[in-house]
Amino acid sequence: MASVSASHLIIFIASILVAATVAGTITATVADMSQSLETQGVDVSDQIATDFAVITDAGAQVYDRDGAENVTLHVKNTGSRYLPDDASQIDVFVDGEYTTDVTVTIVDGTAWTPGSVARFDVAAPGLTTGDHRVKIVAGGHEEVFEFRL
Repeated sequence: MASVSASHLIIFIASILVAATVAGTITATVADMSQSLETQGVDVSDQIATDFAVITDAGAQVYDRDGAENVTLHVKNTGSRYLPDDASQIDVFVDGEYTTDVTVTIVDGTAWTPGSVARFDVAAPGLTTGDHRVKIVAGGHEEVFEFRL
C-alpha cells in the first residue's frame, strides 16, 4: 500500500512540473505576441494617419515651367500628422527611376502640417514627348501623378 502512495506522489509531482513548464512557455509566448501586436498597432495607426494627395491639375504644365527641366507638383497633406519636408526623407521616382535631386518647399507655412501644401521640384532633364509618371513616397504613403508632354 505504501508503494502505491509513493508512486502516486511521484506521478503527481511530475505532472505538476510538466504543468508549470507548459504554463511558463505559454506565458512567455503570449507576452511576445502581445508586444508584437502592440508594435504593429502603432505602425498601422501611423499609416492610417498619413495621407497626402497631388493636387496639381493634370492638364497644367508641370514640366519645365521655369526652364530648368523640373517637374513641379503641388502636394497637400491630407492626413492627421506632420509629414517630413526634408527631401532626404522622401522618395521620388520619375518614370520608375529613383531621383535624389528633389526640392521640397512648403507653400503655406513652415512645416508640412495637416492641410498644408508642399511644392516638389523634381529634376527630370530630357523628358521626351509622351506619357510620364511621378511617384512620391513619404511617411509610408505613396501617390502617383501621371502627365503627358
